[in-house]
Amino acid sequence: MKILVYGYGNPGRMDDGLGSELVNALEQWAKENSMDNIEFDSNYQLNIEDAYEISTKDIVIFVDASREDIDDFLLTKVDENSKLSFTSHEASPGYIYHLSNKLFNKSPETFLLHIKGYKWEFQQGLSEEAKLNLNKAIAYMKIVLKNPDKISNFKHNIIIQN
Repeated sequence: MKILVYGYGNPGRMDDGLGSELVNALEQWAKENSMDNIEFDSNYQLNIEDAYEISTKDIVIFVDASREDIDDFLLTKVDENSKLSFTSHEASPGYIYHLSNKLFNKSPETFLLHIKGYKWEFQQGLSEEAKLNLNKAIAYMKIVLKNPDKISNFKHNIIIQN
């Protein structure tokens, strides 16, 4: 089973770098645990070229900082009903999924991991609150990546049982 974990956001805008930070941490963990079926990527934003990349995978997990009213993090499914948005400066996970389906006839099981952020100033480094959410999301994703065939069944609170 080929998996892609793709973090995006601007690390120069404090908590907007949560996606990249999660990718960095999990990539090291995957190497240490010989999880060769998992690929990692990160960028400032999603691009239409990413549609090809996800078309070659079985499972895709996009990771982004969130300003939404969530507690710490939230994993949601991306599919044909997801919000489609594309501008010259950004593309949504739903739009990338849509392109993969239309251009390559591939619809990998796709998710978006939203990690709650708090500060967005032009500065390197995460806020203390965002670091706590990042650590919770990393612990959760380690469980998910060890059991990718059950990803649709995972609940947010499974990490509480540490």
